[in-house]
Amino acid sequence: MQHSKENVSFRDIKEIVLGRIKDSTWPSDSILPTETDLAKEFSTTRTTINRALRELADEGYLDRKRKSGTRVRAAPIRQARFKIPVVREEVTERGGAYRYNLISSEISSAPEWLVAKLDLKFGQNVRHIRCLHLSNTQPFQYENRWIVLESVPDAREETFTEFSPNEWLVQKVPFTDIEVSFLATRADQLLADLLGASLNEAIFTTERSTWLKGTPVTFARLYFAPGYRMTTRL
Repeated sequence: MQHSKENVSFRDIKEIVLGRIKDSTWPSDSILPTETDLAKEFSTTRTTINRALRELADEGYLDRKRKSGTRVRAAPIRQARFKIPVVREEVTERGGAYRYNLISSEISSAPEWLVAKLDLKFGQNVRHIRCLHLSNTQPFQYENRWIVLESVPDAREETFTEFSPNEWLVQKVPFTDIEVSFLATRADQLLADLLGASLNEAIFTTERSTWLKGTPVTFARLYFAPGYRMTTRL
C-alpha cells in the first residue's frame, strides 16, 4: 500500500520498518523489498530509504549485502552507539517550547588550541558560531561551536539563523568517529548571564569532536543551564 504522507523523513521510515520487524510482518531471515520499491511505497527518495535502512543495519536489526539485498537478522545485534542529540527534539521531548537565538557567527583562522586538538593545518579556516537554545523562554543550552570549512564547505554560506549548527550538522553531515567529554565548568560572568546561573556555579558541560573517515568536522562546547539532567539508554 502506498503511503500518502508528504515529506516523510528517514526517521519515519526507520520507525515503520522497525515496527514491521518487531510484529513479524517481515520475520527473521526474510528479505526486505528493494530500496526502489520502498521509495515508491512511501513516496520518497531512495536516499531517504537508504539512510533509514543503513541506520537499522548499524543498530543490528538488518544485514545488508550488495548482491543479496537487505535481510532481517535472525538475532538482532545490540550495539552501543552514540547518537548526537538534536537540542530541539530534546527540549520538546521534555515538554518545552523550543526557541533558538544566534549570538554570533564569524569565519576566521582556527585558534592554536583547536589546531592542536583536531590536528588542523595552521591558518585553516573555521566557522565559529555561538548560540543559545531555550525552553519556554528559559535558557537550556549555550552552544559554542567551530566547524572546519575544508571538511564542510556548505557551512561557509549557511546563515544559521533558522536552524542551529547542531541541528544543521546532524541533518547534513555524517560522522564516523566521535570523542565526547563530560565535565563541570565554573560559570564566569558570560555563562552566568546566558544561563541564568550564579557566578562560579558548577555548569554541566559537554565537549564533542567529530570526524568523517579521519577528517575533522567540528568541535563544540555545550553548556547546560542549572538543573539539567542527562539520561542515557543503551
